[in-house]
Amino acid sequence: MHPERAADVFSAEAQKSAGELSLSDTLESDGDGNALALQDIICCEDSGLSAVEEQDRYHAMHRALAGCLSPREREIIRLRYGIGLASPLPQREIAARLGISRSYVSRIEKRALEKLREALEREGRPP
Repeated sequence: MHPERAADVFSAEAQKSAGELSLSDTLESDGDGNALALQDIICCEDSGLSAVEEQDRYHAMHRALAGCLSPREREIIRLRYGIGLASPLPQREIAARLGISRSYVSRIEKRALEKLREALEREGRPP
């Protein structure tokens, strides 16, 4: 909260005979004459909401991975981005593991990422 607004909050609180202050109570007016309420000047970071949004994105991506990719595409994405691993693998290591060329890994990865993007867009989520 801005220090200059703190005085307004304490002043308004002192004026309340019941000792209660609503977030929608008018404290003062801004420079343009618009009413300022307590809810307009209190800042609160809501990490809980961010965690819910992050979890929602995770589930959307998991559904897209399971629903639109072939087993080989899923494996390449898993290895390339380190899903369930200590760290992601470079394309040359994935190619060696799967017995295919690095350029083929690159083409499969590109195609899989495009499928994921399209699936997430259909679900109304940005990739």
